[in-house]
Amino acid sequence: MLLLSIDTCGSTGTVALARLDGDNLVLVTQTEIPGKTYSARLVPAIREIVTYHDVALSELAAIVVTNGPGSFTGIRIGLSTAKGLAEPNSIPVLAVAGLAVLAHKARMRAAALDASRGEFYFGDFSAPPPVESLLTRDQFLEPVAALGAQLAICEPTLLLVAPTAALVSPPTAAEALHFARDRFRA
Repeated sequence: MLLLSIDTCGSTGTVALARLDGDNLVLVTQTEIPGKTYSARLVPAIREIVTYHDVALSELAAIVVTNGPGSFTGIRIGLSTAKGLAEPNSIPVLAVAGLAVLAHKARMRAAALDASRGEFYFGDFSAPPPVESLLTRDQFLEPVAALGAQLAICEPTLLLVAPTAALVSPPTAAEALHFARDRFRA
């Protein structure tokens, strides 16, 4: 089964193609898209991937798309592209939260991103149901203190507010596929 993944939430976007063989998810390819170019480069990047690997869109078993938090325009472009590709081909779309992908990638209970203006996106995934919220700096300091090293971040500037957090690289479309694998199989 072939899966396509799109992540246009951050300052850099990614598109990935993977093959799911039983329990094994094998990355076929991943390409990076510079930020602020998604509207011009996302569809050509997808076209290039499927053409190079000789994949028809109708062969895709699902499209995984990261639905935020992040740039409103980036999220809108990623979601509308996924929907536009999926609808005529009756391909299921799985939306995943970027904070959940970040926490999963880092193997942490929680994740956070800088929302600017002194606010922070925060997600706690330690127990169902997951809790995601937009917090002020003062509100954010409480979970930072409680979680310590169990908080994943991908922006070095957050170390000023959360010095004990685990700094990892930003999540990619390929990591969104790994996160969504169990949901897809279900």
